[in-house]
Amino acid sequence: MTVPDEAAAPSEREGAVATAEPPPRRDLAQLWVCGFLAVLGVLVIVDASRLAGFTASNDPIGPKPVPVILGILLFAVAAFYTLDVLRGGRGEAENGEDDGNFDWRTIGLLCAVFIANALLIDWLGWVISGSLLFWGAGVVLGSRRYLLTLAAAVALGLATFYGFAIGLGVGLPAGILQGIL
Repeated sequence: MTVPDEAAAPSEREGAVATAEPPPRRDLAQLWVCGFLAVLGVLVIVDASRLAGFTASNDPIGPKPVPVILGILLFAVAAFYTLDVLRGGRGEAENGEDDGNFDWRTIGLLCAVFIANALLIDWLGWVISGSLLFWGAGVVLGSRRYLLTLAAAVALGLATFYGFAIGLGVGLPAGILQGIL
């Protein structure tokens, strides 16, 4: 008859406790994003339901279906994302990402570039203010080829101006270039 070793029993129990998985951790920030997406989906659907009387003879369905579909998709993504977060799902951080260290200088400069664009767009027009927006964002994000970045920014500004005007029929402000563009 063998006597069980009493010294081994507690360590076996401790090992069993150590391997038990902790309950899934719920990230409050991710739940806020889920809530924001759900509210945004509802707002898009409500706003789309207010569109009435915008049908043309060549467009029998009108503008309602696309925003309604997008609102439903936003709400569905929010629901699935919430379910994933509640089950403990968490995205894995990539190299240099989600470490909690923000480059506040870059964020502040990008905000300044966007605010400058919003303030200057009516006076200077989209082509100039948009070009400044694209160039400023490129420089803030690390481009040191200033002339090449400026050329690309002007090309993007002109392309978006004419893309909206010709492709979508939406006139962006021309500003001081009124009559030239």
